[in-house]
Amino acid sequence: MTAGFDVIIVSHNTSEDLQRCLTALQKNRPRRLERVLVVDNGSSDGSPDLARNAWPDVTLVALAENRGFAAANNIALRQSTAPLALLLNSDTIVPPGALDTLAERLEAMVAVAAGPRLVDARGRPEVSFGPMLSPWSELIQRSRVRMAASDGALARRYIASLVSVERNVDWVSGACLLVRRQSAIDVGLLDERFFMYEEDVDFCAALRAAGGRILFTPRSEVVHLRGRSVAQSRANLRSIYDRSHLAFYEKHLPRWAPVLRWWIKRRSRNGRS
Repeated sequence: MTAGFDVIIVSHNTSEDLQRCLTALQKNRPRRLERVLVVDNGSSDGSPDLARNAWPDVTLVALAENRGFAAANNIALRQSTAPLALLLNSDTIVPPGALDTLAERLEAMVAVAAGPRLVDARGRPEVSFGPMLSPWSELIQRSRVRMAASDGALARRYIASLVSVERNVDWVSGACLLVRRQSAIDVGLLDERFFMYEEDVDFCAALRAAGGRILFTPRSEVVHLRGRSVAQSRANLRSIYDRSHLAFYEKHLPRWAPVLRWWIKRRSRNGRS
């Protein structure tokens, strides 16, 4: 028996992206889709009215303020009823069959969570998975991200090879993350100290600590228009990232937290982004 899933979309001032995302879900409706839940994080651009009026079949949770990505997803996860739940950014476009394939691979590989290959509007792949965060793994991951953004032939071939293999990983991107809902509940859902950034890495770490397997699969592919979902608050992104980054180290790597705190202060004094 195959399990159905609910799709959870958190939106903050992304009405155009939300419209595009919901249109793709409707046009390419997955066979297993049971319900779409949109949690609006205190938007002022008409996003709640769009979801309420243009998409009457969507379950809308309109929050009075921006409570952050983790908290908003948790609200929807508690309301979700399907065996599987998909955390999906509003700045994504889901092609036909992508989500059903993702669910099939999760079940076939007996994984607790799974993420697809994410590609940009030109079809160029992102590095949407990686090792558990540490000073060393971050150096590797940032190098991979730079190569993914490069136009160099060698870098492009390396990234294409990297994202072409299905594998167990430490984490997959929260931009499109399918999880067994009961497993998410059992680990306490997403940690709400992470307003935005690092919550997906931390969530996957909790799922792995409980014995779960995290799967990256290129057999499913989703378009991610990276950055559009946070474009309205870009001036604050660095400080938000720094807070989440430091909170992650304080939780998982406390011996390194003072070093990171020093580096953040030093960079800030020097005016570096």
